[in-house]
Amino acid sequence: MMIYPETRRTDTVENHFGTEVADPFRWLEGDARKHDEVADWVRAQDNLARSHLAELPGRGRFRRRLAALLDHTRLTAPVKRGNRYFFSRNSGLDDQAVLVMREGVEGVDRVLIDPNTWSDDGATALAEWAVNEDGRYLAFGRQEGGTDWRTIRVLDIENGKTLPDEVAWARFTTIAWARDGSGFFYSRFPEPPAENAFDAPVTDHSIYFHALGTAQGDDRLVHATPEGQLLIQTMGVTVDGRYGVISSMPGAGGNALSIIDFQQPDWTPRPIVDTYDHNWGVVGNEGSRFFLATDKGAERGKIVAFDFAETEPRFVDLIGERENATLNDAALLGGRLVITYLVDAKSEIRRYRLDGAPDGTIELPGIGTAGGFCGRPDDDEAFFVFTGHNAPTTIYRYDVAHRTLTVWDKPEVAVDLDRIIVEQRFYHSKDGTRIPMFIVRRSDVDTPAPTILYGYGGYGISMVPYYSPAVLAWVEAGGVYAVANLRGGGEYGKAWHDAGRLLNKQNVFDDFIAAAEYLKSEGITSDGGLAIQGESNGGLLVGAVVNQRPDLFAAALAGVGVMDMLRFARFTNGQFWIGDYGDPAKEADFRNLLSYSPYHTIRSGASYPAILVTTADTDDRVVPAHSFKYAAALQAARLGDRPRILRVDTRAGHGAGKPIGKALDEMADLWAFAARWTGLDVKAVD
Repeated sequence: MMIYPETRRTDTVENHFGTEVADPFRWLEGDARKHDEVADWVRAQDNLARSHLAELPGRGRFRRRLAALLDHTRLTAPVKRGNRYFFSRNSGLDDQAVLVMREGVEGVDRVLIDPNTWSDDGATALAEWAVNEDGRYLAFGRQEGGTDWRTIRVLDIENGKTLPDEVAWARFTTIAWARDGSGFFYSRFPEPPAENAFDAPVTDHSIYFHALGTAQGDDRLVHATPEGQLLIQTMGVTVDGRYGVISSMPGAGGNALSIIDFQQPDWTPRPIVDTYDHNWGVVGNEGSRFFLATDKGAERGKIVAFDFAETEPRFVDLIGERENATLNDAALLGGRLVITYLVDAKSEIRRYRLDGAPDGTIELPGIGTAGGFCGRPDDDEAFFVFTGHNAPTTIYRYDVAHRTLTVWDKPEVAVDLDRIIVEQRFYHSKDGTRIPMFIVRRSDVDTPAPTILYGYGGYGISMVPYYSPAVLAWVEAGGVYAVANLRGGGEYGKAWHDAGRLLNKQNVFDDFIAAAEYLKSEGITSDGGLAIQGESNGGLLVGAVVNQRPDLFAAALAGVGVMDMLRFARFTNGQFWIGDYGDPAKEADFRNLLSYSPYHTIRSGASYPAILVTTADTDDRVVPAHSFKYAAALQAARLGDRPRILRVDTRAGHGAGKPIGKALDEMADLWAFAARWTGLDVKAVD
């Protein structure tokens, strides 16, 4: 039996609506970079985890195979400015992708930014970036060690020099250039107090305009969050440069929409939608006529139009809601509306004229996920990405006028994809709801096999098929990988999301438990061979279902999870999650949250699976205290002999910007741990 580091307990107890709730490990909420006792505890936990993981059979084999599977060039869809094309490129195992410019679609690449030179550990990353209209200036965000904070700089593309301009404390931001290239719009919070910049709550999100050649202190406030409200404010500029579009979101459920006419010198935002009950997004505009995607009056989404020149916005349905299809993405390209739908979580693309008349489809190369269109309303050339569980991420060039599709970039991968089969099955949850699930395995694996079941189920985020070298490493070795499309996601529109949030959150856990039971009853997973995996909201999912049904699982991989559902709103941007989880300060929400909070519902005396908890010291989205407290509570309970260990990365954050080397190390640890407890034959890894 594993011997864990000693963890101090306190007698901290709080009364919530007449219920006494103990919190013996609250002291672990301290920042390990400032509190010596927390730092010592984290170091001891991480040392234990890494020494255990290093000794697991197959860990080295997984690491080598993961590196081989990832060692291929990967590009993003290019953004066109004039005759220049801008995209990111990773040659294979670079810690960070570089930003590249190409003169002409088939021209010679020129590296503009190489973040691999920014730090010794590869943990400083290029984040958001945008090129101005004439292709002269590039504004880019720099991300340090996985944090959500950004510092924005500007590159003069002509001479390759970085301008003196520096914008700090940007977060949850877009970068949108003014048409004339005089400056750009961005979003930021006020500078947090130095003593708790890492975990301080973030409020007062606002949009500013930075004029090139000026100090940040002179930036123009464009749109502020009204006092007493909690909103994320982001801004885009229409392709013609005439309008600014502001989206204001409370975190979940919907957004308000305002538009600025830049011909008016005061730049006063005009409210178009002033409620937060539905989702609204500007697809594009033709003069003062705007095209919007919305789920108001259409659970699965529709396209409406309105004329900004009218005194009061009057929305006219243009492309109605489709039966059995969910609007997932839309773009105005070459004088056509190109719409990507999800049909049972798989992509389908249709074209429409600007009067809403159907105009054909774009035939995709297979079953998978398409989207991310890059193009212009007045240009027939557009690019998009297609990917699938057994289809490497490929970039296609689409000629809107001639309806032709050609491959612009397709990677060469070190795997026999003909051996990989993907099927979609449907199962029924506890209340009878029909849930889809993708199952990936080797073509010769036709008997029960060790299986990893992945889930998320929150924030209207859809779990769509995508190419993952990590998944293929598991499948190549003879394992099965399954992804369940749980309620709380967006696969079937707003109603699907609503059915898995707030007081309906238990539906998500029921869906995941039913997926596990289905995999067992159908003979897909072997007896004692099921592991579950989830990250962030998915980490919460893993923690909750393990507490509810520990008997179902051999192992659990809980990454950067929200584990203390009574205190999540007290840290960084946690208040923005209230729209999905509920407010712990309200009694009905409190009782619901307490019923499934992973930290509070551990069942001492039950036989638990092996659990690997992963987080990072610089995660300022879901602060690592969630994982620290959860791991401490697991280790303090009587749960059987299987290990419950905590792995803590440094300068890795919530996931975005993580160096490839760190990502490979973590995946090798996860898969070796899952293999050990599900019985996967690690000799088959390579």
